Amino acid sequence: MPFAALGLIPELTRALADRGYTEPTPVQARVIPEILAGRDILAGAQTGTGKTGGFTLPLLQLLNSSSPSKFPRALVLVPTRELAAQVAESVKSYGKYLHLKTAVVFGGVGINPQIDALRRGCDILVATPGRLLDHAQQRTVNLSHVNIFVLDEADRMLDMGFIQDIRRVLKLLPQRRQNLLFSATYSDEIRQLAQRFLHEPTEIEVARRNAAVESVEQRVYKVSKEDKRALLSHLIKDGDWNQVLVFTRTKHGANRLTKQLIQDGVKAAAIHGNKSQAARTQALSDFKQFKIQALVATEVASRGLDIKELPHVVNYELPNVPEDYVHRIGRTGRAGASGIAVSLVSSDEANLLKQIERVLKKRISDSAVPDFPPAPPPLRENHPPAQGRPKQESRRSHEGSRHKSSQSGASRPTRSSSPRPASNERPRPASQQGGFRSRASRRGPR
Repeated sequence: MPFAALGLIPELTRALADRGYTEPTPVQARVIPEILAGRDILAGAQTGTGKTGGFTLPLLQLLNSSSPSKFPRALVLVPTRELAAQVAESVKSYGKYLHLKTAVVFGGVGINPQIDALRRGCDILVATPGRLLDHAQQRTVNLSHVNIFVLDEADRMLDMGFIQDIRRVLKLLPQRRQNLLFSATYSDEIRQLAQRFLHEPTEIEVARRNAAVESVEQRVYKVSKEDKRALLSHLIKDGDWNQVLVFTRTKHGANRLTKQLIQDGVKAAAIHGNKSQAARTQALSDFKQFKIQALVATEVASRGLDIKELPHVVNYELPNVPEDYVHRIGRTGRAGASGIAVSLVSSDEANLLKQIERVLKKRISDSAVPDFPPAPPPLRENHPPAQGRPKQESRRSHEGSRHKSSQSGASRPTRSSSPRPASNERPRPASQQGGFRSRASRRGPR
């Protein structure tokens, strides 16, 4: 089915053809006609299904056919900076043959250029909740003309504690408007939120709930925690992986692993909420241009990363929430492309793996752990005296303007990462590890 069959105007189909898109994805085929008909939408769609195009294309067409205004007529609310930037880029790309203006506002960067953009006027505003409310408080944005409201990745919004901000934003919008809610998973909270502002919505679900992307090959390597770094470096170098997105649980863990990968000869960069927006943008740009092989990210920072045909995703640490596993591996295998998702699972993560398998409703088979050389010892860091150390980096959240991190333990100094003497390293035999193999159990005589 061509895009024109969905009722899209020639200016949009031409822009799609410029990007090499000729046929809609399943979610696009279902949501575009409903949005063009003016209906509210409650859509369940996994990452990588083309949902951004699913709402931006009809949104552009509806605005193109309505009366212009200096103030935003469509508002797209998203959870993270990266997603805001990428949705705005999609809007501009799809609408390049239309005379519509787009503005994007998010935290972590200066507010004055955003104020200037809003004063010049825009038809479509893409925003994160905190920075949007900052503008509303300063009266630099007028949302009284919004007639289409899009809440993207609503499940992640709730996970990140944005429910109160969403409610505040809703109070700033006109009562009569079209509402579109997109969420990868459904929960009681999502249902309650939908009932709050959707009016007789059309429900669309293109994949079973919490289903992993079918085109992703999932592998589990059971390995001791101390051997994860060496195995990961081996997989990247031996497999000649040019692009791999690696997930850690914490920002500190992401920084540490990045340094270790670089020490192992792997070009890597970290991306998380404590990084400046400029650093995050540069890291993502270098990754897309193959200047670095591994992008090490936390869960929050990974949302909205739009990397075309990403071949590999690695769970260096399994997520505490099993549904997040689906979000993570959904970064690969997008739009029908194949991909490989690797999980490095230590013995203390066995229960997390079982929870993930219950969500997937299938078992992930163990893969044979390849032989790999030991990792070099970590480099010693020469710390300056306590009184000369720089202040801890701000504990602002990923959005950088309103929400503080829930982790406050960074105020205490960390211990040195120097390795223990070899005589203290006594990993248990594999027979005592329940299938989680350590390097010592495989190493032959030297």
